[in-house]
Amino acid sequence: MNFQLTRNAFGRLVLTTAEGAVHEGVVPVRAFALTAPEEDIALVSAEGKELVWLPTLEGLPEATRALIREELARREFMPEIRRIVAVSSFATPSTWTVDTDRGPTTLVLKSEDDIRRLKGPGSLLIADSQGIHYLIRDRRALDAASQKLLKRFL
Repeated sequence: MNFQLTRNAFGRLVLTTAEGAVHEGVVPVRAFALTAPEEDIALVSAEGKELVWLPTLEGLPEATRALIREELARREFMPEIRRIVAVSSFATPSTWTVDTDRGPTTLVLKSEDDIRRLKGPGSLLIADSQGIHYLIRDRRALDAASQKLLKRFL
């Protein structure tokens, strides 16, 4: 590892290179947030310049891994849908009532195009009208009623 990562008094990440250059406000960015969350992560400067490329978090000191994971968790908000309770209509736009890993909520699906298939076993990404993305990790793992409702939109 040719850098050091710390958090300053203001809660911002600070990267110090082997040459001694100090960069405040560093942001970790995942290349493949859903399909490979622990791989291919860039540490980017506040100006948007890539400073460090990490092919994997493995091999990093535990404190550095923890800082990167904490920062990613703060920046990324993607509830995972566990159950589709109801939909207002099978035509779009429609309001969905869902149970997520963060509790029950409603979302408005503007179009069937807002449901994207992801690489992986039955994974879907659903964007609501507010720009919030919801993940269905494996649609085949949903209960039968949820699968039936979802099938009408796929």
